[in-house]
Amino acid sequence: MSVSSFFMMDENFLLNRPRAMQLLERMKAAGKSWSLYVFSSVNAIGQYSMEELVELGVSWIWLGLESPHSSYAKLRNSDTHALAAEMRQHGIKLLGSTIVGLEHHTPENIREDIEYAVAHGTDFHQFMLYTPVPGTPLYEQMQDEGRMIDGVDLADIHGQYKFNFQHAAISREESKRLLDWAFRFDFERNGPSLFRICDTIFQGWKRYRNFPDARVRERFANDAAKLRTTYDAALWAMEKQLRKTNSEIAVRIRALRKDIEREFGTATRLVRAVTGPILLWTSKREDRRLARGKTYEPPTFVDRRNWAV
Repeated sequence: MSVSSFFMMDENFLLNRPRAMQLLERMKAAGKSWSLYVFSSVNAIGQYSMEELVELGVSWIWLGLESPHSSYAKLRNSDTHALAAEMRQHGIKLLGSTIVGLEHHTPENIREDIEYAVAHGTDFHQFMLYTPVPGTPLYEQMQDEGRMIDGVDLADIHGQYKFNFQHAAISREESKRLLDWAFRFDFERNGPSLFRICDTIFQGWKRYRNFPDARVRERFANDAAKLRTTYDAALWAMEKQLRKTNSEIAVRIRALRKDIEREFGTATRLVRAVTGPILLWTSKREDRRLARGKTYEPPTFVDRRNWAV
């Protein structure tokens, strides 16, 4: 059996079901155990059963999860909450992506939309500000309407800072506060992303550890190996770190850790006993460093030289 390989795929991969199933047959014939990270949509995913996605090697899916009040046709008449839960039950990790500051958003309704997104309980959740970027139709539209804000640094239009245009109902300063609140609310409601990933891996391993296809068993065994060692120790550190600030999440983390240790036995508990306190100490040290202003964002530069040969 070959060692797992990782590939990034765009939405067209799953949209073309005949081609994807042809690839599956070739992977089976060659005994390939691949992990695919796929940008996708509800429409594309709906063409497959969960087992087919797992057999294809789909390990992560990046999925847009916008408000039910948005105009995105891809999400119409779809129960994305049920889909998200089902994918995680099959060990497929989910990166949800939600836009903050769409045209219909107001200070009165945007929190409801963020709560709707957070309720999906994804492994990761990316919140991005609605952002007109030069060269796009949205940018041209905003320019024509006179809504672009002058003087905004090009390096600050990445969707993680403030609006670079005049929103009808939300100010530039308020956009930053709402974006920060969305990430904080997701963390408080669903806990650390590594905790969620551990939960998804564990669910997938329990479901597929005895699956007939050896490729699938190998992939989930590779993922579960992390649960036996460092991930279980990290869960212990999370539990201790959060028990005073978010006791509900700490209880959930503890329950998952106990399940993992019952499943994997004494060796896992021993690794946790040694490694867990080290991870707790380093996480507290990192908290102190960040509080003092430590940052990992590299300096931004723009190189306008023409590199064409």
